[in-house]
Amino acid sequence: MIESVLSSLFTLENLLWINVGLAGGIMVGALPGLTGTMAMALLLPLTYGLASIPGVMLLLGVYCGSIYGGSITAILINTPGTPASAATSLDGYPMAQKGHGLRALHDALSASTIGGLFSCAVLLFAAPPIASFALKFGPAEYFALALFGLTIIASVGGKSQIKGLLMGFVGLLISCIGIDPMDGVSRFTFGINRMEGGIDTIPVLIGLFAVSEMLQQCETGMHASYSKDDTLEVKNNVKFSLLHDFKGQIINVFRSALLGTFMGILPGVGGSAASLIAYSQAKSWSKHPELLGTGVPEGLIASETSNNGLTGGALVPLLSLGIPGDSTTAVLIGAFMLQGIQVGPLFITNNPVIWNTILVALLCCNILMYLVMFFPVKLLAKIVLIPQERLYPVVLMMCTVGAYATLNGRMFDVWCLLLFGIVGLLIKKFHFPVS
Repeated sequence: MIESVLSSLFTLENLLWINVGLAGGIMVGALPGLTGTMAMALLLPLTYGLASIPGVMLLLGVYCGSIYGGSITAILINTPGTPASAATSLDGYPMAQKGHGLRALHDALSASTIGGLFSCAVLLFAAPPIASFALKFGPAEYFALALFGLTIIASVGGKSQIKGLLMGFVGLLISCIGIDPMDGVSRFTFGINRMEGGIDTIPVLIGLFAVSEMLQQCETGMHASYSKDDTLEVKNNVKFSLLHDFKGQIINVFRSALLGTFMGILPGVGGSAASLIAYSQAKSWSKHPELLGTGVPEGLIASETSNNGLTGGALVPLLSLGIPGDSTTAVLIGAFMLQGIQVGPLFITNNPVIWNTILVALLCCNILMYLVMFFPVKLLAKIVLIPQERLYPVVLMMCTVGAYATLNGRMFDVWCLLLFGIVGLLIKKFHFPVS
């Protein structure tokens, strides 16, 4: 069985489609607001004319690449490309400000690969039993998980836990805007019809992190903060920094990968929760918790290992139960349906070839992502050499397009983007935590 899968998988056409998916996922993931779900939905029509194996490989490449792609802009310009990369910017961007952008990108790439490979191993060995365990989660367990998430807000809230909790409750109030999904009652809309659809997460995220940063730079005066000498210094020492950064991080990497995979198995949790929880745990167990948030690899590694560990974990309930682990795997259900494949409890038994193909393809996607991006990532690090007065207008344009091009397609989201950019600037001025 394995020999036939390998012989049919490692063809020039299939490897080409994997790389197409990885390239498309990384590029879309790096653009603010254009999430992996959108990339998957846009590339789904390409699978119409493909056989089941190359079609699945294309979409798995998009899935893995889009999550890592979000870390690129999160590190270099403090603009998380995807919600799962929000925690990455907490330490990744300060590292870039110190002239270690290339080092941070390589750390993120290595951590992403490790997390993806770990989740692939979990998918291989533990899909049926873990899926049955996740199925036992009821309202009480999900309430406990939500309460645990609120406690995490305090731990990532900086020096003042009171400020962290206050900002967390403000976030909860913002999420309540719109029509109540249970009772159908309008909440906090103030008679404005456009607010009945709620406040979308992506414009809020981009506004708080990206637009507020640009406004802050405009206030202090835009300039090129980095020199070519700094970048060359990091380039020459990148091999040694990788070994140094991951030295003593085995427990952190394993814990973050385990958390990310487990969060992926729980339907609807998402990569942003996984990365924040892993970051919080890294801070709790760190010997120097006060350093996290100032530009240390420990927090960056925790975030990127966990959000890429989500990939294999989210496939567990999808393939074993027919329940998507997140919005991106929900699009995968449509791809399987186009190929006449029915996911659920009998999927592994009825489709052993496709099952083994998914396992091998997910393994190949993570390995190829590391090999393909290891050297080109040096070019991405040079973004910090671009003068800010030229870079930020382009970034603002991408942010605006990304906010508008959400699944809603509303100009209201663009106004939310600008509003929360101003709110984020005020939050930073009064030293409240944005995350």
